[in-house]
Amino acid sequence: MLAIQYIEKVEQLIEQCKGQSEAIDDGAQLIANAIKQNGVLHVFGCGHSQMYAEEIFYRAGGLVPVNPILEPGLSLRPSAPKSTWFERLEGYASLIWEHERTEAGEVVLIASTSGRNAVPVEMALEAKKRHLSVIALTSTIFSGGVASSHPSGKKLLDIADVVLDGKAPKGDAVMELPSLKAKFGPVSSIVGFTLLQALMVEVVSRLVQDGVTPPVWVSSNLDEGDAINREYIHTYKKRIPCL
Repeated sequence: MLAIQYIEKVEQLIEQCKGQSEAIDDGAQLIANAIKQNGVLHVFGCGHSQMYAEEIFYRAGGLVPVNPILEPGLSLRPSAPKSTWFERLEGYASLIWEHERTEAGEVVLIASTSGRNAVPVEMALEAKKRHLSVIALTSTIFSGGVASSHPSGKKLLDIADVVLDGKAPKGDAVMELPSLKAKFGPVSSIVGFTLLQALMVEVVSRLVQDGVTPPVWVSSNLDEGDAINREYIHTYKKRIPCL
């Protein structure tokens, strides 16, 4: 079955992620340091990459101090083609940051598989101006196979302090058939989610090792969940607008 071949390809890519322990380690330390200083982790992506912010925000078993930057114009709703156009719009990123509260020493994780478009690049450049550390969740293969569309010629991975490599091929898709011109079966999200959650697990581990009890969301479907989460919402609402 082609379906099984796809699963096997995904498994191979995830297996390769084990070789990124140094990057995960470096990223986790940056985030843990920020949280110990009462900071938050900002997470940003365009189009489908907004899912990375949604994946770790307000998630049972996930860290509480996560601020998802979910810019409506860059969402697939209500118009997916428009989100592609806006992602290429120079100057948009500075406007997005103007509406986010940041503190020096905090971290932003920017997800972009190609890392080539204006908004992800400028989000990273603007983050540096605000003295934030930048973690890129991207694909070095894809990014290396395309030209930057930003006037600086830079791509996201050129600006980041830490690069998490999702290993997606150029074009993202990994499956093909002789009778079909287009490749199909994208892999960036499923591998990216694995890397992202691995990073979050390491952050929790670091905080515990440093004697800090990390704030972790509890499932609202557990009896004690609502009461615990209510306290977290009260504590972080001013820092995390989506709460």
